[in-house]
Amino acid sequence: MTTDQIMTLREVSEYLKIAEKTLYGYVQKGIVPGIKIGSAWRFRKSDIDHWLEDQRKLTERSTSSRHGQPKDPSP
Repeated sequence: MTTDQIMTLREVSEYLKIAEKTLYGYVQKGIVPGIKIGSAWRFRKSDIDHWLEDQRKLTERSTSSRHGQPKDPSP
């Protein structure tokens, strides 16, 4: 799978290990990056990977601040 590969809603839900219905709601709300083509959602794998990395950083910051550790200053 290349980073420029275009994925379907089903493929992304399998990749993220979440239900299609949950992913669909996230995409409609703009939480997960997607492109609507006609009535179908499509996703660039590189966009999903970048979003995942952003989520990982946010999780690290929130968990470290709850445990009294200094926050990571990187964006």
